[in-house]
Amino acid sequence: MSGEPVTPNPWAQWRSATPARLALGRAGAGMPTDETLRFGWAHAMARDAIHAALDVDALEATLHQQNWQTLRARSRAEDRTTYLRRPDLGRQLDPADAERLRAAAKPGCDVCLVIGDGLSSLAVARHAAPLLAALRSHLPAETRFSPVVIATQARVALADEVGELFGAALSVMLIGERPGLSSPDSLGIYLTHSPKRGRHDAERNCISNVRPEGLPCEAAAFKLAWLMRESLRRGLTGVGLKDESDLAVLQQDAHGPELPG
Repeated sequence: MSGEPVTPNPWAQWRSATPARLALGRAGAGMPTDETLRFGWAHAMARDAIHAALDVDALEATLHQQNWQTLRARSRAEDRTTYLRRPDLGRQLDPADAERLRAAAKPGCDVCLVIGDGLSSLAVARHAAPLLAALRSHLPAETRFSPVVIATQARVALADEVGELFGAALSVMLIGERPGLSSPDSLGIYLTHSPKRGRHDAERNCISNVRPEGLPCEAAAFKLAWLMRESLRRGLTGVGLKDESDLAVLQQDAHGPELPG
């Protein structure tokens, strides 16, 4: 008879390979105490990610160190409660900020970058700056960017209005995605060619789950740069632009340096 008071869980090895909530076990009619505590912790992390305010000062300072110019803006949602209850207001710029961005706009912009807090300020705080740092090395040096707009209480479509004000050929929105119980810090990226108010989701491309446990920043930057180059070359995004960046990797590998004898 074994001296161990607890029978080893045969699913333990499988669970080490995924953050998914599987094989939780049971204690009588309920879950084991440790799993109940883990669920409470995950739920609290998701709630905090939604409600915590983005530290715009810290993000702006980091972007300045990377030589990005920045501007600030906010949506018409006055506070977080309004933002959560009225998604439509999160898609529209505050009128005063819209006028300020219009005054700062310069003609001939290729790409308008917008960073929105979205539904996870944690994702933006952790991954937006590293992603932009990795992005530059994958794009032509002559790419013309607008100042990076840091937008609060923002939804994805807010970048349409920002891009329209700047007269950009392409808008790129980096935004915190809705948290899950295993992913409170997932960053999403949305690309829209010829941005303007009224664009719909079929006219966008999306890269999701940018985080170390999902799609790392370097891989996301490579994929984003490929989509940006192809969008500007073909003049479109959305259902007409398929992500074939993986083929570019295969072609690069196939034409790489030959191995010695």
